[in-house]
Amino acid sequence: MLYQVTDWDDAYANTIHIPQGESYPDRFAAAAAAFRDSARIEPLGLGQIFLPEGEPQGLAVFIHGGYWLHSNPSFWSHLAAGPLARGWAVALPGYPLTPTVRIAEITAHVARDLTEAAARIPGPIALTGHSAGGHLAARMICDDGTLPDEVAARVARCVPISGLFDLRPLMRTAMNATLHLDLAEAMAESPALLTPRPSIPVTAWVGGAERPEFLRQSRLLADIWAGLGAATDWVIDPGRHHFDVIEGLSDPDSPLTRALLGR
Repeated sequence: MLYQVTDWDDAYANTIHIPQGESYPDRFAAAAAAFRDSARIEPLGLGQIFLPEGEPQGLAVFIHGGYWLHSNPSFWSHLAAGPLARGWAVALPGYPLTPTVRIAEITAHVARDLTEAAARIPGPIALTGHSAGGHLAARMICDDGTLPDEVAARVARCVPISGLFDLRPLMRTAMNATLHLDLAEAMAESPALLTPRPSIPVTAWVGGAERPEFLRQSRLLADIWAGLGAATDWVIDPGRHHFDVIEGLSDPDSPLTRALLGR
């Protein structure tokens, strides 16, 4: 079957294609606030680190999405619940948003915060992120010095969720009036156009009910990085759309949390 994108804005629109999609930010904010009420929290730049009882088993990192345009870690705190219940510390880094900064600067900012979190929490590192955060999670393990070698060596798994891995199509959307992507930056910041660090398993996770472009982007990363020697998988979560595909992170026994922590 032929697949062709003719409306780039619609191809990357999520809210209007999800029943009651406009209600999800308020739902996320309420669940996140309730979770923080009983959590042990340390500040991390614009974000937080959630601490388990006892010595951490390692550091899980969740990077939020929002097309690099909006949102912040306070909407997503509840997604730390799954790894936290398994004894992992969980970092939710924040970052400045476009158009104040460019996407390349966001990449560098997240890498600095991840490095700071790794200095505080010993053990393996498990990376995940959603949407634009999925892009950033994959971007952290590109073999271009984004992360210091000693931090990258501790990354045991990367599970980008519904990520954006080739940024060139976004240059055709109206949101690029704010992102200000040009071809040079789109190529330099696209994980699918870069080489992954060796020996880090990657699982591109995406909802089965998502927009076709998100399915294509996840398949693209898994296929291209497999061809460059990475151990990759591509998981379609049946029936999940762009806003509920992340819910598994709040459950310590979900397939998504198990994929992230490796057990």
